Amino acid sequence: MPISALLARIRRLVPKSDAQHFEQIVRNFGVGTLRPPPTPMSDGELARAIAEFLRKQPSSESVATLGRRLDPSSRL
Repeated sequence: MPISALLARIRRLVPKSDAQHFEQIVRNFGVGTLRPPPTPMSDGELARAIAEFLRKQPSSESVATLGRRLDPSSRL
């Protein structure tokens, strides 16, 4: 799945009030810290990963947690 399509799905899951979280996700895909999942994620799986990310302040630690949820083989 192209990153743009994945970001569109994530944008629908991140409330406008959490724009800083979405910006952090976009930034980390841009620099290669986050990678798209190697296999498609269901909406439920993606929603759970994003909900976990939103519970914390955007940080390298929370991005690493999200990265491991998106791609379990990630070395973050």
